[in-house]
Amino acid sequence: MQHTHKVSRTPAEILSIPSTPTEDTFKELGEEENEEDERWTPLQLASKDGDLALVERLLSQEDGAADVNAPPAGYYGNTALQAACLFGHEAVVRRLVSAGADVNAPGGNNGRRNALQQACRSGNAAIVSYLLAECSADVNAPALRYHGRTALQVAAEAGEPKIVEFLLGAGADVNAKPAGTAGRTALQAAASVGDLEIVKLLLLPQHGADVNALPSRHKGMTALQAACSIGDEEIVKVLIDAGADVNAQGSSFKGGRALHAAAQKGHINILEMLLKADADIDATAGWGGQTALQTAAANGQEDALQYLRKSGATGPIAGGVLLFD
Repeated sequence: MQHTHKVSRTPAEILSIPSTPTEDTFKELGEEENEEDERWTPLQLASKDGDLALVERLLSQEDGAADVNAPPAGYYGNTALQAACLFGHEAVVRRLVSAGADVNAPGGNNGRRNALQQACRSGNAAIVSYLLAECSADVNAPALRYHGRTALQVAAEAGEPKIVEFLLGAGADVNAKPAGTAGRTALQAAASVGDLEIVKLLLLPQHGADVNALPSRHKGMTALQAACSIGDEEIVKVLIDAGADVNAQGSSFKGGRALHAAAQKGHINILEMLLKADADIDATAGWGGQTALQTAAANGQEDALQYLRKSGATGPIAGGVLLFD
């Protein structure tokens, strides 16, 4: 989640912030000691707040101190343009672009999301259209680092079907590779938040989402595993009908099969659906090679445990750990 500052700022307060903020500056901005430093420049702050008048003042400074392309700093940093896109300030976005803002600059440490990706997250279709039609934004800029997303993956996760359709029409790769840690393909992203409309949209033949795309290496899920984890029976059915592999392996770290995902959360109806679709009841997953039975026990899902036993699960109950965050 994108952190925000705890206090509002007057134009005078922002203008008083030095171009290179000091530690005292961060405290003055109201950051709590246990929060990540978000080392915003004055222009980044004004852009985040949507203060067009202040953005104009900063950009017109004779000393040129307001660097329109100052890089993001801190864990959740953004360039000025990325901040304006994330918070949906179209007028500020246009002004920054006219001042030379780099539309395709990478984002901050966490997620590395560029301007288009942040605009998709905000759900602002006008900004998305502007960046693609007039600014040569890269619709297929890759998902980077942990929690990174392509523009299409962001829109699918944010539940924005109109933006998803627009991006697909602009050439977005529906099967773009997910980020290495906690990444999601567009279909996996939609399934993970229970968005049936977008799941169905992506699976249309003209779009061709891969129902069995591999999960990211760490903390990843196939689309089916994601739907099983959140207990969305409708999406589980749609994915199985579309050919989802009920026995697909999960991530090498913090991952498991679909049956494990349902067992960990105690979704008995989904366990039944998976077994009817020929899920291997004794298949193992995770570094320790545990069964769905052990996964249910590890999370105290007694009803799921008993259901699996009655359905023929064998082997020990003890020794399991939680496979999914």
